[in-house]
Amino acid sequence: MPLLAPEITERLHRTAGADRWGVSVEAFGSSLERSATKCGLTDSNAIERAVEALHLEDLALACACERGAEAAWDHFVREFRPTLYRAASAMAGEDGRELADSLYADLYGLVERDGGRQSLFRYYHGRSSLRTWLRAVLAQRHVDLVRSRRRVEPLPEDDDPSPLVASGAQLDDESRRQAARVREALAAAASRLAPRDRLRLAWYYAQGMTLAQIGRLCREHEATVSRHLNRSRKALRSDVESQLQQAGLGRREIDECFAAAAADAGDANLAELLGPAEPRKESAAARSRIRERSS
Repeated sequence: MPLLAPEITERLHRTAGADRWGVSVEAFGSSLERSATKCGLTDSNAIERAVEALHLEDLALACACERGAEAAWDHFVREFRPTLYRAASAMAGEDGRELADSLYADLYGLVERDGGRQSLFRYYHGRSSLRTWLRAVLAQRHVDLVRSRRRVEPLPEDDDPSPLVASGAQLDDESRRQAARVREALAAAASRLAPRDRLRLAWYYAQGMTLAQIGRLCREHEATVSRHLNRSRKALRSDVESQLQQAGLGRREIDECFAAAAADAGDANLAELLGPAEPRKESAAARSRIRERSS
């Protein structure tokens, strides 16, 4: 049974101007239902409100590009390539153009699976603008590239006092404002975590300690540390979302803020955000202090 009534799908198809790219009502309906499924909604009224709030024109363009429509691709390259180049240059400097160009193959879907092209556009669900989504994907590609390069670089000394600072792309003014809003909300949310939860997060993210190392200091099993970290991450996101909702932002705007934050971490110093942590070296004194806190 379809999630959306045919008349709703047809109306949204017209609103999106999907005919411009040769996207059929059925194909667009599939994209709408895919987006609704990602929202995890089951109530028909809630689903209808959710899909009506999507960036419908962007979703129609992505749907056409996913299917290889030539006119849609010409439009995408003409309108979105400059955005990608600017964002990639801000992230990777001289390597930015290569980073942006490497994304096109996956967007087009050169790799075939199950008899069809596997386009990255399939993962665009219209909850944020297409430009915001592309910047977020590009930022993740850049992070993955940096991480892969660092695997062959020497590790820092254990007693290196330099904090790990998350640095991201400097994008357009609106994206910077969205990212800053998330960082401010995240700082407030972190301050409300229990001290032990902040400590685990600081050890894991700011100092790069393993679950086993944290477990030894906290006298916890690795699985227990992992569960605590997962619970703390969920609590942080829930708190941040609540703050953004209280500020009057809707679901789509909140998603755009998170996407902007992923693309532009700015001055988010994890060590300062999470508070002071014990030295990375697992000294007897550190273990003694942990035992005192646990008692």
